[in-house]
Amino acid sequence: MPRPEVQAPPEIFYNESEARKYTTSSRIIEIQARISERALELLALPDDGVPKMLLDIGCGSGLSGETLTEHGHHWIGCDISQSMLDVALERETEGDLLLADMGEGLGLRPGVMDGAISISAVQWLCNADKSSHEPRLRLKAFFGSLYRCLARGARAVLQFYADNVKQTEMLVSFAMKAGFAGGVVIDWPHSSKAKKSYLVLTCGTSSIASLPKGKGEDGEMCSSDDDDDGDESNDDQTVGTYGRNRSNKRQKVNKKNGRGKDWLLRKKEQMRKRGRDVPADTKYTGRKRKTRF
Repeated sequence: MPRPEVQAPPEIFYNESEARKYTTSSRIIEIQARISERALELLALPDDGVPKMLLDIGCGSGLSGETLTEHGHHWIGCDISQSMLDVALERETEGDLLLADMGEGLGLRPGVMDGAISISAVQWLCNADKSSHEPRLRLKAFFGSLYRCLARGARAVLQFYADNVKQTEMLVSFAMKAGFAGGVVIDWPHSSKAKKSYLVLTCGTSSIASLPKGKGEDGEMCSSDDDDDGDESNDDQTVGTYGRNRSNKRQKVNKKNGRGKDWLLRKKEQMRKRGRDVPADTKYTGRKRKTRF
């Protein structure tokens, strides 16, 4: 059976009937709880006894939010399916719920969230469900708004199911462009059933040295009955790391003769000592002029 995201848009696929069936399935409940526990582990929140304010992106009927509540955290959940949120309200979940399309941005105040998780949701952004949808623009809006709403140094852990390597690269690319550092952590990479991919992102730092390792390494074996709600192509990769590598244009030096901003400032100072009339230094001093305006 094809995955839900290739069958219909989420707000249509998860209608009232599907939302209730999803929420009452003991198998789905177990899988959601297990993945949410792992996402919370990868979030690496400080163990200081202080409840954190977390964001659950694509919260659905609140199954993943229950794990956050059990660990003593406060949370805000957003989802595009009204039916899913209605079921969450009936179940009296502890979190605050928002009806929102993550592809249009999250609409939260800057720096208010201590962390974010997402379970089986962000891969929907790679599809164009409407003629007005452009996946690249939606990914840009999503990751940009996610970066802004997180506190500096906070993490986001986004579990996803990608149809192919290209989708994974697209998610990582737009996360890095938004300013995140991090990479993909893969649990049980050699199992077609238990394999799980997590995009682990850190806000406001370029360090990726602390990126955790995926489970299933060091020869450990996973159970054959460890099924999931989606399949991915098998992959030998256990952990893929990515980082921002933006060049600093202001510090570029002419490779031909080594003349950069520092050289120009020294020459201007020499000219002043010789009594020459030299323009004052400004923030534009040493910048390369564009070929045209």
